[in-house]
Amino acid sequence: MRNVLIKAALLFAALNLLFAAVQPLPALGTLSAYNRLFPGRQRFPFGEDPQQAYNLSLYSVEAMFAAHEISAAPKDADEFRVLVVGDSSTWGTLLKPQETLAGQLTAMQLTAADGRAMRFYNLGYPTLSLTKDVMILEEARRYQPDLVVWLVTLEAFPREKQLASPLVANNAARIDDLAQQYNLSIDPADPALIRPELWGSTLIGQRRALADLLRLQLYGVLWAATGIDQVYPPEFPPAQRDLEADESFYNRTPPTLEPDSLALDALGAGMQAAGAPVLLVNEPVMISSGANSDIRYNFYYPRWAYDQYRELLEQLCRQGGWQCLDVWNLAPEEEFTNSAIHLTPHGVQLLAQRVAQEIQLTR
Repeated sequence: MRNVLIKAALLFAALNLLFAAVQPLPALGTLSAYNRLFPGRQRFPFGEDPQQAYNLSLYSVEAMFAAHEISAAPKDADEFRVLVVGDSSTWGTLLKPQETLAGQLTAMQLTAADGRAMRFYNLGYPTLSLTKDVMILEEARRYQPDLVVWLVTLEAFPREKQLASPLVANNAARIDDLAQQYNLSIDPADPALIRPELWGSTLIGQRRALADLLRLQLYGVLWAATGIDQVYPPEFPPAQRDLEADESFYNRTPPTLEPDSLALDALGAGMQAAGAPVLLVNEPVMISSGANSDIRYNFYYPRWAYDQYRELLEQLCRQGGWQCLDVWNLAPEEEFTNSAIHLTPHGVQLLAQRVAQEIQLTR
């Protein structure tokens, strides 16, 4: 019995060390029952209540793409492939998949100038970080996009926000590659980047990540049967209308929003990483009419900072020759749900119509 226990312990240790040396998680993430046993998801896995939403958040970019409908098959010859990238407003908080921007654009049955049918893929992911978007764009270029619609807002620009997304923090190797390839101002020693030591890289140390990969497959059965991928509460706290008399934006105060405090290098990196023409959209935000709305547009933005951001973005678009669309005030106040950036289905419809118009004018 002693010899058996010793051999088992040695074998277990060897397996853990081998796992740490090989690092098989990226390869395991590409193994998926989605697009095989059941359909691919219409948006990336994300959720905090898997028991009700049949969905969960995980950190494997490979597994996210493998579970998405974009991985179902190679692009057809008659398909004009459009990727829609952004934050939770693009992903579709409180929206059904067909109500999202990608869903409504697809329903319009648009065609490209060469007659190919446009198909829109929702690659939005909740959390606000331009670097997170660049990471998704870099991976998505493997799927041969013909156009990228990239929705941004000022809240994704501050430098302190770039590594705050858990998806970014838990993909340090990817961020290292992006920083080197696109000369991003990211410190590889930043403690926000999670770099497991030897024990954390073993089979035991990665047991949560392995469990998440398995759970994603299991929830796929329930998702395929119901079409539910998030919780839709009958009531929710509305976006804040009465605002604080506070002019600050991330400890920045008027009169000047310093460009160096924003991750403008990530914006340029995204343009390169996309691998296709990009339509950059400054997404709609709520313009409050409540208390102190003369100081702040909404919970996120004091007027002085947001106005300067729009001027800076316009200047960057002009200098870079980028195709940009500023629709910041497109949606009325009542077309926002639980956040100053989350639109109602009708609000998304207004946005989809304007984006479709821009695509058709410039294609």
